[in-house]
Amino acid sequence: MLGCLLAASAFAARNVEEFKTTSGPLKITTVMHAGLVIEAGGQVVIIDPAQGSWDGIPQADLILITDIHGDHMNPSMIAKVKKSGGVVIAPAAVAKTVTEAQVLGNSQTKSIGAWKVEAIPMYNLKRGPSEGKLFHDKGRGNGYIVTYGGLRIYIAGDTEGIPEMRALKNIDVAFVPMNLPYTMTPEEAAEAVKAFHPKVVYPYHYMGSDTKAFEAALAGTGIDVRLRNWY
Repeated sequence: MLGCLLAASAFAARNVEEFKTTSGPLKITTVMHAGLVIEAGGQVVIIDPAQGSWDGIPQADLILITDIHGDHMNPSMIAKVKKSGGVVIAPAAVAKTVTEAQVLGNSQTKSIGAWKVEAIPMYNLKRGPSEGKLFHDKGRGNGYIVTYGGLRIYIAGDTEGIPEMRALKNIDVAFVPMNLPYTMTPEEAAEAVKAFHPKVVYPYHYMGSDTKAFEAALAGTGIDVRLRNWY
């Protein structure tokens, strides 16, 4: 019974969003924490299938993994959701465990069919487990910009408001983390988002954070802040 209740809760956390592109409609489904699904043109892209229920989610043509931490990298879940012949893209640190992954380093770009994938740095500026150490070292993990039909979707991964994020241009949809001690406060995240000004932004990877504070900090900017239940 408890398992059924947990599964029901996981399904309840899913939200489906649809966007127009020059190549037809694109659908984004939130799953849990940092996991999401992008569907367009009969193909499926999954980002960080690690937590929550992935039952009922179509298998992926392309999987993107951001980091080595267990809330992002789950080899058994990758195997479950990947279509036969599907492609996994990840940073080198992930490929040490997920050995089938094609390695994409920070600032590198790869095209898979109609999808263009750009690896964006993600790292901590100041937060870490102890003095002189960071939770996420520069160069280890990837955020991603996924482009389909001219629509540019930024998945930030575990990061603070780094210069590379602030310098982004022409982002249509952004997923930005905010949870201490690992990434940012909602107010810090809002300041970073103001710098690159996406059309739409979703707080994600936010367990324990006040997403309403993020929304309030972006009031009047013209950025469409969409709060969804990821937990």
